[in-house]
Amino acid sequence: MAQIRFRKMHGLGNDFVVLDRRRDAVTIDAATARNIADRRTGIGCDQLILIEPPRDPSAQVRMRILNADGSEAEACGNATRCIASLVAEETGDNRARIETLAGLLETELLPDRNVAVDMGPARTGWRDIPLAREIHTGRVDLALGPLREPVCTNIGNPHATFFVPDAAAIDLASLGPPLEHDPLFPERANIGVATVLDRGKIRLRVWERGAGITRACGTGACAALVAAHRRGLTGREATVALDGGTLDIRWREDGHVIMTGPASLAFEGSFDPASLAGSSR
Repeated sequence: MAQIRFRKMHGLGNDFVVLDRRRDAVTIDAATARNIADRRTGIGCDQLILIEPPRDPSAQVRMRILNADGSEAEACGNATRCIASLVAEETGDNRARIETLAGLLETELLPDRNVAVDMGPARTGWRDIPLAREIHTGRVDLALGPLREPVCTNIGNPHATFFVPDAAAIDLASLGPPLEHDPLFPERANIGVATVLDRGKIRLRVWERGAGITRACGTGACAALVAAHRRGLTGREATVALDGGTLDIRWREDGHVIMTGPASLAFEGSFDPASLAGSSR
């Protein structure tokens, strides 16, 4: 079988295997995604990113996101920055429009090589997140261990953000899975634990739906800023410090959330899909 080319990229350590399906027409199903993502027998990544021809004529590319467990995600802020940097390199235009399941995302490669992404409007209605029942999303009746009353937000995908005195002290590996799968979340949820350090800085850790603990989560950082502002803990802009680095997040008055941060190419390579067929996650 022909070798499939890939790029290994990351945004603050949230890492991706990027396949350009415009040039390599390989079929990728959930099992293949799990095999590629396996860090022992595959290439290893938090998410597999597929670049495809856009369906919307106003977009440059279509981006699909497959989690390490093979499930498909609607949005990924760190991956969007990575794909935006590739599109800018390819077209010579620093501005791009990327088609995703969460909608069309406007991006801009900045002079300092960071990438700004308009992640679209933050949705805070219980149906939009979605939740299983009508509930006030600014203080949700949900608790497990030291985590209580999260703020729920949809930033292209569902998030529950819990505010805690010390995010680093939370056993997210134990608490994340049952909260992700809580019946309140019919489409599961990303689970964030946030500590507001001051009105302009938030410390955040995230258990990502379908991927586990990652070094950074772009949509999680957006959700944390929106949640903190709704609680009156910050203004509409803040730096969000994740395990892998920092993102600048701004919640505009029109409801759109702007995320700015780096995107990095680690290396490029190729693989034979048949070589991964026997691996299992």
